[in-house]
Amino acid sequence: MLFQPAIIALLLASGTGLALLAAAAPFAWELIRRWDIASGSERQLRLERRTYLMSTLLTLVFASQLLALLLFVFNADRMAVMFVGAMCAVGALNVDPFGFPALASQIAVFFLAAIWLVINHVDSRASDYPLVRVKYALLLAILPVVALTFTLQLEYFLNLRADVITSCCGSLFSSEARSLGGDAAALPARPAMVLFYGTLAAAVATALVHVRSGRAAWLVAGSAAAAFVAALAGIVSFVSLYVYEHPHHHCPFCILKPDYDYQGYWLYLPLFTAAAAGLAVGALRPFAGIPSLAGILPAISRRLAWFAAGGFTACAAVATFMVLRSRLILIGG
Repeated sequence: MLFQPAIIALLLASGTGLALLAAAAPFAWELIRRWDIASGSERQLRLERRTYLMSTLLTLVFASQLLALLLFVFNADRMAVMFVGAMCAVGALNVDPFGFPALASQIAVFFLAAIWLVINHVDSRASDYPLVRVKYALLLAILPVVALTFTLQLEYFLNLRADVITSCCGSLFSSEARSLGGDAAALPARPAMVLFYGTLAAAVATALVHVRSGRAAWLVAGSAAAAFVAALAGIVSFVSLYVYEHPHHHCPFCILKPDYDYQGYWLYLPLFTAAAAGLAVGALRPFAGIPSLAGILPAISRRLAWFAAGGFTACAAVATFMVLRSRLILIGG
């Protein structure tokens, strides 16, 4: 099973990324200790030349990690047909204990990679590269997470057994299940809708405030994180029910299947993009006082806030469309 093309692609992307980050770690440590843009020494010139190449390679590595999350989920869904009892990606991820931890770790890498790419972009726009130490210190912090993700994925794929009877999504995402999925599924429809639309609206509002005034960067990040969690809970508790037109099918993964026209991707892609953009706004806030970024950072931060507002709005609009076109009635008129 390890020799499935998608599995090989995932492990190659994760393993190559880990190898490149590990190879960059000694350089990152040297740069953090010895970088001095005001110096004209040979060592500084060497660091600057290597930084150009290293930043390009790392941009490719972290960009690939953004796509790796999509490939991981898509592959888990495709593998469901190989296991008895599996209906979707949930069954495939439940085959061994490493499936869901690997997914959670890949999601963490997604957001960390997005933040690194934003910081690197801002740094490359300034003449004195004021965030060089910051982005390479962040690289060292991300390295263990990427290593953990690769290890969990490798363990997951190595332990897959086709003769294992796995659990379907109905057992994990049901109101009786003692799990986060079960807690979300147990939320009544009306309060879940209020939470879903309320947090998304708050995230959009704070993002637009930042666009207009340049303020509330921390609120943008905080509201983006809250909206991301609330949106996932809302998808489990009521949006999925309208898609399936079934009052007890809460799975947030089946909506990614071709049986439902891949509708889930229209929800998740803007949601993850918006959450990453909102978190990046907060990540840039500590550097607002750097003189060389005064004419650069505000414009980029506002653009990210626009992405956050647009993504959360799109997520809410797609969810509303799914609810309105459904024949299921959860809340009586």
